[in-house]
Amino acid sequence: MNARLLFKTLFLIIVLLFLVLMGMHNQTWIDFRLPPILPQKLSQPAAIMYFAFFAVGVLTGTILTAGGGGKKGSGSKTNRVEK
Repeated sequence: MNARLLFKTLFLIIVLLFLVLMGMHNQTWIDFRLPPILPQKLSQPAAIMYFAFFAVGVLTGTILTAGGGGKKGSGSKTNRVEK
């Protein structure tokens, strides 16, 4: 296991720990308004809102960093048949 993967895993565990702590200690109901998208206010416990925003952030980060593959033609190994 490389150090970068270990660091990313520990970082994710710490972020999830903070998410659990926020959910345990923020149980009051809050109003969320977003007039262009939601015509009426949305009332949810604060913990649910935190989780929803966290999920949107994770999905956004995943979409932005996904794909790409490798660089084409920059010395990558290919299976060539030599004659």
